[in-house]
Amino acid sequence: MPLILVTNDDGVTSEGIHALADAMRPLGEVLVVAPLQEASAIGHALTLRRPLRIESISDGVYGVDGTPTDCVNLGCAILLKGQLPDLVVSGINKGWNLGDDITYSGTVSGALEGALLGPPAQSRRSACVSPTRQCPAARAARPPARRRRCRSR
Repeated sequence: MPLILVTNDDGVTSEGIHALADAMRPLGEVLVVAPLQEASAIGHALTLRRPLRIESISDGVYGVDGTPTDCVNLGCAILLKGQLPDLVVSGINKGWNLGDDITYSGTVSGALEGALLGPPAQSRRSACVSPTRQCPAARAARPPARRRRCRSR
């Protein structure tokens, strides 16, 4: 079964990340690793000057006291014990990531970090202020995710 790492910049408790994780579950095993608190507009930052902490929130859901980029790296290096997921999906971001704004987006950077590590990745956003578990952006993520799965476990 393919392994899908889900992250975001709105935090591990945001509705959007759980809507996205729910939408990915029919496609494979889902591991959620996201910041403990909102990390919007943090770009592709890494935490370098202090130790990072990983908290288990629930089964398959972890919070990191760092950036989305930290979350992807710790998810792969620590939680997956050096293995790469088959796909990294970042979102669902509250609001727009358009034009120059994508360079500041932690959600886009979470997907970028995943792609830089090797697996295919995508970033999702929603115009909904509060994405629900029935959010169209979550359902729309499934077809590209199906196409991007490169390998199966």
